[in-house]
Amino acid sequence: MSGREYPDRPWVGIGCLAFRGEDVLLVRRTRPPRAGEWTVPGGAQSLGETAEDCARRELREETGVEVGPLTLAACVDIVLPGEEGGIRFHYTIVEFAGRWTAGEPRAGDDASEARFFSPAELGGLTLWDETLRVIAEARRRLLPMF
Repeated sequence: MSGREYPDRPWVGIGCLAFRGEDVLLVRRTRPPRAGEWTVPGGAQSLGETAEDCARRELREETGVEVGPLTLAACVDIVLPGEEGGIRFHYTIVEFAGRWTAGEPRAGDDASEARFFSPAELGGLTLWDETLRVIAEARRRLLPMF
């Protein structure tokens, strides 16, 4: 089995955006890549696990939150070069989105914090451009009134 650092193939990751009204749930990562940054809850898909089951599991493990029906929001590739050449990380992340149905955010698994942010608060977080794009696309697909 290949490791996540300097892999011989991309790793499939699944993210899940939860919306409570206009607010979106984000987690602060504890592991690389992007350790310490706010991002979409998610993680690696397990063998035999469907993408939607993975999205729900990762959301529950990292935040304690549940969502209703899921919609496919976006796909993101993260390719980070290594210091000595080669590719240090390559993730293909499939992002889902759903409306909050239960649970209050609590950090779990590989997150140090979890909370809902209003659209106005997002600008103060210094989010990665792709995270902002995914949130906007998820909001467009899931919440057409915004």
